[in-house]
Amino acid sequence: MPAVGSPSLEQLRVLAAVADTGSFSEAARRLGKAQSVVSYAIGNLEAQLGVTLFDRRPRGPLLTEAGRAILGDARRISGIVEGLRARASGLQQGLEATVSLVVDVMFPTRRLVAALEAFQAAFPTVDLNLQIDAMGGIVRRVLDESSNLGVGGWIESDHLNRRQIGEVTLIPVAAPTHPLAVDPADESPRDHTQLVLTDPSGLSGTKQFGVLAARQWRLGDLGAKHALLRAGLGWGNMPEDLVRDDLKSGALVRLTLPEGRGARYPIFLMTRADRTLGPAGSWLAARLEQSGCLEAEGRASAAPAEDQVIEEDHQRRAEDRHNQFGDPAAAAETRQDGDV
Repeated sequence: MPAVGSPSLEQLRVLAAVADTGSFSEAARRLGKAQSVVSYAIGNLEAQLGVTLFDRRPRGPLLTEAGRAILGDARRISGIVEGLRARASGLQQGLEATVSLVVDVMFPTRRLVAALEAFQAAFPTVDLNLQIDAMGGIVRRVLDESSNLGVGGWIESDHLNRRQIGEVTLIPVAAPTHPLAVDPADESPRDHTQLVLTDPSGLSGTKQFGVLAARQWRLGDLGAKHALLRAGLGWGNMPEDLVRDDLKSGALVRLTLPEGRGARYPIFLMTRADRTLGPAGSWLAARLEQSGCLEAEGRASAAPAEDQVIEEDHQRRAEDRHNQFGDPAAAAETRQDGDV
């Protein structure tokens, strides 16, 4: 049995062209070659592989069963090589091989997907490393350089460059069977379990955001919080965009609470202060900034400044703790979490 030879990329291109056009002459015109060159390339390829690729008929060449199998491999190999060449060309021009992005779980998924679809179309040879995190986890990943671009909340650091690109509206919700939904006039959110998203990074320090109830279930995952809210195991603030379908279907109810009217969660674009993004990373940052600004556009005129929103929330929470426990020291007891 003769050994199988090693076909060239040019031979594989000729094979695909003949299969696509159904004609040696048409394939030759497409490739800008003489028909004899195309016929010779196919014959030589068949000899190297030891199989017949085309059944030569008067009406034109027809792929054999072996030819169809080889054609699939040929297309895959040609695609890989073309991708390699495009990637190398990009690297020669200073394009990054990979962009690492970490995004706050609060950022609207539909806007993230839209930005990444555009990124893939603009930079098909650049790999993406995407992480979803919460609160201080965004800052931590940017600082330790596991991500070179972050989209997240309000936590500050002297080692970051950051600018606000939008905000997410948080609203208090509960299942329709929850007491706060059934009889809101006679119920207080302080008396019912509040489901709170925690900050496992610890970078938020003593800050809390939107925590009102004396009893809390602290959760490390927004999806788990969403599921527990739907099950009626507590109440809590959720991104309006995330629960919009639940509100329409009646799976969740928006609560009208004097103590917990909801809040606006500011979204920042952040990078390390001592690092510069490459062309693809800079493009993606600009696209995400555009997406974030669109999210806040309709609310900008009515929205107070970020610091005012957070400060009012902190003051109200301190007053609630003082009134509840009757001890000034109790107002200083805080955890590294928040109902966001």
